[in-house]
Amino acid sequence: MDLTAQIEQTAPVGNENPLMPEIIAALKRVYDPEIPVDIYELGLIYDIDIAPDSSVKVKMTLTAPACPAAGELPGEVERSVASVEGVSSVVVDLVWEPAWNHGLMSDEAKLALNMY
Repeated sequence: MDLTAQIEQTAPVGNENPLMPEIIAALKRVYDPEIPVDIYELGLIYDIDIAPDSSVKVKMTLTAPACPAAGELPGEVERSVASVEGVSSVVVDLVWEPAWNHGLMSDEAKLALNMY
């Protein structure tokens, strides 16, 4: 699969729920401790699904399976999203396919990391 198709496949599609902007804002407050860019802009969030009962499922990855933050980041994501008023519950699904790569970062993240 080419990079463009991979990005389209993994980009957070979510839904038109009014909670979505607040959930994204909550995710942007979570940082990989080794990289000075939030996890949303890094492209670590693959999907956000908000059910009719306001339960939220977040599909995410890490920069690498051996990432030192593997034990911490999913819990941080869960707590951050759960802090959004109106969210009833949160499940974080940590996935490894497709593997994260630099092409999944936003332009903002690439600029912050001098990757242009």
